[in-house]
Amino acid sequence: MGKAVALVTGASRGIGRGIALELAVRGYDIAAVATRLEGPLRDMAGRVEALGARCLPIVGDLADLTCHARLLDETLAVFGRIDLLVNNAGVAPSTRLDILETTEESYDRVMGINLRGPFFFTQRVARLMARQTRAGDSCGPSIIFITSISADTASPNRAEYCVSKAGLSMAAQNFAVRLAEYGINVYEIRPGIIATDMTAGVQEKYDRLIAEGLLLQPRWGTPEDIGKAVAALAEGAFGYATGAVIEVGGGFGVKRL
Repeated sequence: MGKAVALVTGASRGIGRGIALELAVRGYDIAAVATRLEGPLRDMAGRVEALGARCLPIVGDLADLTCHARLLDETLAVFGRIDLLVNNAGVAPSTRLDILETTEESYDRVMGINLRGPFFFTQRVARLMARQTRAGDSCGPSIIFITSISADTASPNRAEYCVSKAGLSMAAQNFAVRLAEYGINVYEIRPGIIATDMTAGVQEKYDRLIAEGLLLQPRWGTPEDIGKAVAALAEGAFGYATGAVIEVGGGFGVKRL
C-alpha cells in the first residue's frame, strides 16, 4: 500500500510546519495545505523531501468551502488516499480587543478559519476515510484536531479565538463518536504557549508569566513538541483512546493550590 499519507492544514509555518516535518521523519508522505505557495510553504516542502518523504504543497483557504473538494482531489490524484488528517490551520484575531469591543468582522474571520472551515473539511475527509476503510484501502486512519488551551481558558481580549477553539474541541468529540464504527480514531491536542509567529507579538507577556510560575515546566513550547505528540497518536501509541484530549502545555492545566 506504500507510505502512509498525512494531510496537514496550515502546514507552512509554526505548529503545522513542526507537525509536517515530524511526520516526514516518521515515514509519512505529506499533503501540505496553506494559503500561499511561495516562501514558507515551498521551503517546508523542500525540507520534507530532504527527509526522504514526498510532499505535495496545495494552496487553499479552509474558510472557503468551495475549495475543499479541490484540496482532496489534488491529494488523491498524487497519493491515492488519506490516512491522517491534521486540522491545524488557525488564526488569532488581527487585533486583540476587549470582548465588549469585539467586531463582527473579526468574529466571522476567526470562526470561519478556525471552526467552520475545519468542521466541513473534516466532514468531507471523514466520508472519504469511511469509504477507504470499507474498501480496505487504508489501515486505521485517524483525525487529529489541533485546538488550544484557550478551548477552556478565557481570554476576554481575544474572546472570538477562545470561542472558536472551544467549538473545535466539541467538533472533535462529535466526530470521534460518529466515526468509531469505521475504526477511525479522532483526537484533540491542546497546545499551550508555543513559540510561533502567532505568539511573537506577546512574547514579553508570556515570558513574564512563565517566569512567575504559570507552567510546571518553565519554558515555551515548540512546534516540535506538538509534532511529536501528533506522531505518537498517528502511529497508534494511543490506539485505545479515541476522543482523547491531550494538553501539550508544560503542565498549564494542572490545578494547584
